[in-house]
Amino acid sequence: MLFTADLSDMPVEAESRVIIRFQDCDPLMHLNNSKYFEYFFNAREDQVSKLYGFSFEAMFRELKTSWVVYQHQIAYVRPALISEWVRITSRVIYYNEDTMVTEYFMTNDLRTELKTMLWTTSKHISITNGKRVPHPKEVMDYLTATCVPDLDFPGMKFNDRIHTIKYELAAGSNA
Repeated sequence: MLFTADLSDMPVEAESRVIIRFQDCDPLMHLNNSKYFEYFFNAREDQVSKLYGFSFEAMFRELKTSWVVYQHQIAYVRPALISEWVRITSRVIYYNEDTMVTEYFMTNDLRTELKTMLWTTSKHISITNGKRVPHPKEVMDYLTATCVPDLDFPGMKFNDRIHTIKYELAAGSNA
């Protein structure tokens, strides 16, 4: 079964708390740039499994489809440091018949400082022929239920989004 959770009451934002591991850091004691992707993708996989009951393995097995990364856009705003606790937030910010854009960002543990932001554009493909295919109804229902509402993604600029998130974090810390 692809989804085990009720789609009618799903959160649009998921968050994980993780520690920056020694083996993932560079000589300056910063999280290595390439490791951010692993932290983001591992967090998202855990989050969608826990919150939505979604299984990538079930999608692969039952629908014979998967999402493949088409494009990344990433900004390293502040370094994540060795042994630092951070928070990773992920959410779907756009989708259409065969595309999904997931927004990830990492903050300090208090959620007052933005560390990194990532947009990942994924295409929905058939695993039998590797070609793009439309999302089936159950996947479209999931995307509809979990996509952040009222965002004009086609009109959004990545750098402007960074400033918006920084502002939201600052406003949240003053509340």
